[in-house]
Amino acid sequence: MANVNLASVVLRNALRTKVGVRQSHDMIAQKIGKREVVGHGWNGLPVYADRVDFPMPAIRFKEDTRDVLALREKEKGCWKKLSVQEKKALYRASFCQTFSEMKYPTGEWKASIGAILIVASMSLTGMLLLKAFVYDPIPETFDEERQKAQLKRMLDLNINPIHGVSSKWDYDNNKWK
Repeated sequence: MANVNLASVVLRNALRTKVGVRQSHDMIAQKIGKREVVGHGWNGLPVYADRVDFPMPAIRFKEDTRDVLALREKEKGCWKKLSVQEKKALYRASFCQTFSEMKYPTGEWKASIGAILIVASMSLTGMLLLKAFVYDPIPETFDEERQKAQLKRMLDLNINPIHGVSSKWDYDNNKWK
């Protein structure tokens, strides 16, 4: 009885695996349509992507039409008999962009700079609003007169005479060393 249960569990798992593979295959087939799978692809899946670092996508860019199929039959012969327009049509059926089109600057940097400037201006506006309405005024000890008075008091009291401010003051001549 235990063997029968074990066998049914193994059989059920095997069937699930095959059904899962079939379902994923069907989903991929729905996504790519009637486009021809021509290679492995950069990630092992039959997807199309224009990439300079991996120039051979796994599937063709367009589905085969009657015109493209006729050109594919014609390309099996001598390529000298193909016109430039036919060669371009064959290329465009397999690829969306040329290398020069892929490498051409897109202007995406403009959006990035714009976003950076917007964030910077919002931060500056927020900082100014916080300074105006939230923060307390600057303490009076930040005035230059108060700082000079504080330094004079530190020298008079001989605070930290070994390494501090007092060590840099010449008490005999009343000036900095």
